[in-house]
Amino acid sequence: MARKMVDKSEEVKLVKVAGAEEKRTSGGNRRVRQRPSRRFNEAVKAVPTQPLNLEDGIKALQAFPATKFDQTVELVVRLGIDPKQQDQMVRGSVSLPKGIGKAKRVIAFCQDENIEKAKAAGASEAGGDDLVKRVQGGWMDFDLAVATPDMMPKVGRLGRVLGPVGKMPSPKAGTVGPDVEKMVTEYSAGKVNFRNDAGGNIHTVVGRMGFTGEDLATNIEAFIGELHRLRPSAAKGQYVKRVCISGTMTPSVELSVR
Repeated sequence: MARKMVDKSEEVKLVKVAGAEEKRTSGGNRRVRQRPSRRFNEAVKAVPTQPLNLEDGIKALQAFPATKFDQTVELVVRLGIDPKQQDQMVRGSVSLPKGIGKAKRVIAFCQDENIEKAKAAGASEAGGDDLVKRVQGGWMDFDLAVATPDMMPKVGRLGRVLGPVGKMPSPKAGTVGPDVEKMVTEYSAGKVNFRNDAGGNIHTVVGRMGFTGEDLATNIEAFIGELHRLRPSAAKGQYVKRVCISGTMTPSVELSVR
């Protein structure tokens, strides 16, 4: 028998369907929440009970049952900041020494000779008014956009389109600048942007499960080092409180904080 509960203004029914829990709303929508797989449950049993140093933590992560694809390795850092205070926000970008294992499709909003420079550096598309109109028309076949300062008055029209999907060029994120070649080269190779969320946490990609332990460690150390460099002067007490790494389909492993 289905259980009924009220979720704010929407009536929700929860029923068991083929071993999973199905969530049906009064509007007729269906969302199925699958139970954890056997592989994931096996991995949970192997999760260390204590934080590990970086080397051992990576070994524990890579020892989890493998999948048929090369999982992304993600890092989550809990910071000792008050995210409600503007002077304690942490935001930046960093080029990881070993890359992230995947080339990004970067487009460049620029003009004149910068168009050829951007394409030569690896931009999938580069242009001025024509490229702005193309994106305005709904074309979104790219991962990131960079722009030269002279294009921002025109690119600003795309805020409602690119902002919600995190592709809007921004000086704070390092995706607006005069050196279009450098921006395209770095972001195509896997330069990552990051900013703290409402809970004071930073989430980022640091590589792939198929990386060597040394390469993952190098990327993680570089990222943590950049976080320390960006420590807000208003932040008091312990700055890096907790660090965890995980794969796309694995539990997380906590690393000891030094």
